[in-house]
Amino acid sequence: MPYQQIDELPDSVKDHLPKHAQEIFRAAFNNAETEYDDEESAFRVAWSAVKRDYEKGEDGQWHKKPNN
Repeated sequence: MPYQQIDELPDSVKDHLPKHAQEIFRAAFNNAETEYDDEESAFRVAWSAVKRDYEKGEDGQWHKKPNN
């Protein structure tokens, strides 16, 4: 099921990612779900998209990577 807004994202995404990362996740998930028609694959693609620009710091929070 595609997510229309970021407030519809699962708590595991909303509670841990900054807003911009949530937007990346939503867009990547929605695109991947239409391409693969498989929610599990869409989640993997979406997390990979987030990890291109963000990384989890030693403090346990997600931060934008310095070069992005």
